[in-house]
This record gives sequence, structure tokens and C-alpha cells, in this order.
Amino acid sequence: MGVVDRLGRRLFGRPQGLLGKLGGAIMARVNRGAAERAVALLAPQPGDEVLEIGFGPGVGIEMLARAASAGRVAGVDPSFEMLEQARSRNAEAIGRGQVDLRLASVERLPFDGETFDAAMSINSMQMWPDAVQGLREIYRVLKPGGRVVLGFTRHSGQRRDDVPGLLAQAGFVDVSVRAGERAEDFFALARKA
Repeated sequence: MGVVDRLGRRLFGRPQGLLGKLGGAIMARVNRGAAERAVALLAPQPGDEVLEIGFGPGVGIEMLARAASAGRVAGVDPSFEMLEQARSRNAEAIGRGQVDLRLASVERLPFDGETFDAAMSINSMQMWPDAVQGLREIYRVLKPGGRVVLGFTRHSGQRRDDVPGLLAQAGFVDVSVRAGERAEDFFALARKA
């Protein structure tokens, strides 16, 4: 792995240290539009239980908590720096018990099966060690009929054509891809059978 790749991972992939804090601040601005679109496509209802994988600085968590106002929002991220930023950004919702943020990765989600009505992830899947295994874990924790939205911006490097097949491999149905605001951005939607 080259210097640029290592730097990119410390800023955005699995943010660490001072660079990770800077990466979180950048992600909060750059991914805001993608988070808004992902939440709109996910369309959480007020009483839903919703999960975000790779929540970064917590912008999407904040939006999900507003949308699922009478429900519960949980999130996992493998970066301690992102956990701290997201906890700070969502302190009020955490204090009232609506938001639960954990230091964890998609490969071993710390939740019981069939817990969530919906799940989302933005610019995260391309960093997972095994995308299909991560998607199978999401499938496991979704209730039957549960929805998932995966968002990718031009910064993700994720190939649009690969995502529907990966979702299908993990067991999802009704897979579709929607365009984002910018031509390079896209969102994959699917449902647990």
C-alpha cells in the first residue's frame, strides 16, 4: 500500500488520530448531500428502528434521528475518532436513549437478528474487507421486508455495476440503482425477502 493510500485510509477509511479528526470534519461537509439523499430514499417512518454502518462524524445519524423521531437509531463505525465526533454531534439524542452508537465493524454487527426496519451506509462498503459478508450481516439484522440503501459519491471509487450483484449475492431482492445529484454519485436500494 502506497503513502497516498495509507494517508487516505487514515483520513477517511478508518480515521485515526489528528488526520482522522480532520477527515471527519471533511466528511461531515462532503457527504452531507449524500446522507440527505440516502435518508430520503430509505424513507424511515417515525417509529422505525434504523441502522447506519460506517456513520463517520454522525451527520447521517442526526438526520435519521429526526426522521425516526419516535423510533431508535443505531450505528457502528470501526474508528474511535468517528465514534467520538458522532457522539458529540448526537449527544442530545443519545442522552434521551434514541441513538446508540458503537465501535464495531460490519463483519460482526453487535445486534440480534431481525432488529432493524432499515439500514444505510454511505461511502463505506468499498472499505469493508469482504463486501458480501458485510451485506449478509446487514441482511441478518434486518427484519423481513427491511430496506437497505447504500450511497456512493465520486470519492468512493466504487463501481456502480458491481453493487447490484453483491446485494443479490447477500440475499437481497428488489435491487435497484438510483442516480445522485452529481453524475458520479449513485445509490443502491434493496429489500430483505
